[in-house]
Amino acid sequence: MTAPGTLPHTLVVRLDSAGDVLLAGPAVRAVAAGSRSVTMLCGPLGEAAGRLLPGVDRVEVFDAPWVRLAAPATDPAEVAHLVHRIERGGYDRALILASQHQSPLPAALLLKLAGIPWIGADSEHYPGSLLQLRHHRAAHRHEATAALELAEAAGFRLPDGDRGELRVRTPPDTSALTGEEPYLVLHPGAAVPARTWSADRAARAVAVLTAAGHRVVVTGSPQEADLTRHVAGRHALDLGGRTHLGELAGVLSRARLTIAGNTGPAHLAAAVRTPVISLFAPVVSPERWLPYRVPHLLLGRQDSACAGSRARECPVDGHPCLDSITDEEVLAAVERLTVSAAPGIRPATAPATAPAPAPAPAPASAPAPEERT
Repeated sequence: MTAPGTLPHTLVVRLDSAGDVLLAGPAVRAVAAGSRSVTMLCGPLGEAAGRLLPGVDRVEVFDAPWVRLAAPATDPAEVAHLVHRIERGGYDRALILASQHQSPLPAALLLKLAGIPWIGADSEHYPGSLLQLRHHRAAHRHEATAALELAEAAGFRLPDGDRGELRVRTPPDTSALTGEEPYLVLHPGAAVPARTWSADRAARAVAVLTAAGHRVVVTGSPQEADLTRHVAGRHALDLGGRTHLGELAGVLSRARLTIAGNTGPAHLAAAVRTPVISLFAPVVSPERWLPYRVPHLLLGRQDSACAGSRARECPVDGHPCLDSITDEEVLAAVERLTVSAAPGIRPATAPATAPAPAPAPAPASAPAPEERT
């Protein structure tokens, strides 16, 4: 066993949204098990999620000009400030986590300028001396599995008893917000409009669920307050703009299930073990982004014309991949996933639609300074 004093101080980088950061959780816990401390470098949209992850000791924030669609212009002063902050951190190792369509190399260059001697990442492009571990992501991997496999290739492994599911720190008691009666959560918003219901379709779902005897809580960010007010109408409890991310975790943890598009709150629900009805538009691959290792059902026409397009606005009139989901399909999915146990108690196994378990991790002492395939 490695002596605690020789464990590395490790930086984990995930620069995009809250959902992406939550999916990095299993990899972060593996890194934490083999490090004396872990700092996470997040973008501003992922900062709150980074602070919720078990194993993270500190969070640094950088709005990277190569990540977001509306990313800021490159500011040499901001870049120099980041390099200085990372240099002061005295990190021994770094792992850069990124989606398959992203390059880790801009981040790797900045980390090298900050003096980090060992950096690992998935990269399809030749990294020169920027990466000491150039790992190749296996095909068809879920984002959470791919991140964990990179951590394993770097010699980090999950501790005994950790099954690699998503987790967050214990959420607060939000019963004062929701009341004590059982409820379902419907989260109608998403940063990418193509990945969720239209407002009117979501409002109709709330009315149908309420008529079927379900109490519905509608959630959303402050920027989505108009949307949640419209969707909740006179039928549901509107919590739009009334919760920060930690409180939203509490609301989701008490729900019988969550209905959401392919967006961060769906992954937050998975992290608190709440079943998810995933309104999944095929603009991106479901195999990479479905709720991870939690009971879930996918609703969405995967053969729609938008499949694989990565469209942000629906390119097909009527948004048929999601808005054509019938009321009967919604009610049937709720019936299948509704948990009869007390809030917070979840079944140990997921339905057949859940991703398969990740392979067993590699030993923590595995060497990793060379290219892996």
